[in-house]
Amino acid sequence: MPHIIPIRDLKDTTAISQLCNESNEPVYITKNGYGDMVIMSMKTYEQKMFMADVYEKLATAEKEIKGGKTSDAYEGLKELREKYGL
Repeated sequence: MPHIIPIRDLKDTTAISQLCNESNEPVYITKNGYGDMVIMSMKTYEQKMFMADVYEKLATAEKEIKGGKTSDAYEGLKELREKYGL
């Protein structure tokens, strides 16, 4: 379940940091009742960026395979495995 807090609660930085680090989800910050910002722990951010990179490379590889470029797709997947130890 997402955490949603008003911007005025950002004054308690220790509690916000703890909330971000205890959750694997972003914390949504509202201003005047509307969404304004999103914050998350560095660990969560790195995981999301990792997955975005994986999905991008997989999509590229699938497109190349459909186009008959299996060697390019193989190299892309090989790079992904080496980079992330998969």
